[in-house]
Amino acid sequence: MSAAPRTARGEKTRRRLLEAAEHVFADHGYTDASVSRITERAGVGQGTFYLYFDSKLDVFDELVEDLNQRVRHAMSEGARGATSRLEAEREGFAAFFRFTAEHPALYRVVREAEFVSPGALRLHYTRIVEGYIDGLRQAQLDGEIGDIDPTVAAWALMGIGEMIGMRWVLWGNGDGPGADADPTASGTDAVPEHVLDEMMRFIGGALGRGDRRSEGEDS
Repeated sequence: MSAAPRTARGEKTRRRLLEAAEHVFADHGYTDASVSRITERAGVGQGTFYLYFDSKLDVFDELVEDLNQRVRHAMSEGARGATSRLEAEREGFAAFFRFTAEHPALYRVVREAEFVSPGALRLHYTRIVEGYIDGLRQAQLDGEIGDIDPTVAAWALMGIGEMIGMRWVLWGNGDGPGADADPTASGTDAVPEHVLDEMMRFIGGALGRGDRRSEGEDS
């Protein structure tokens, strides 16, 4: 487990190492990434690396957690002013797509975790889903969505967002997946408004409007 920095300067150095690791793991993959590549990109010595991280696997796990915290914060902030569940969904997804465009390495790092650190992968998705489930349960209590299983719905919605992001953010707005996107490049395409509209139309239909519960109460 990596040690927490004791000073603001130490925190800044640790942040620089994590940012460098994000690029190196995205550029080279876990196997070909190395501590020396990370420290070279961060502009620090290898000895400095080991003040903050125990190993390459340690910094990888920390990076997955760091990306998870930042993407959840972005989604939470994006949905903060929403006045309905569907609006919260839309704004949260829009924030996720913006984050992905700024940090396209998120996809490669998280997917590599399946093989490199399965526990980190599981924790990444579970943390996102836990908050999602709570929001859906509250929306059910408020009569905004139908009689669905919040856990199943949360996992399904997360899958929708991930696939839409991969297709339109990472692959871009071309005709198909033939053009390989640079996994570390910024300025990746935004999700077109009509795609977000269609996605939300689908989600709105899937979540329902509480109709089934109302019918049950009226009968």
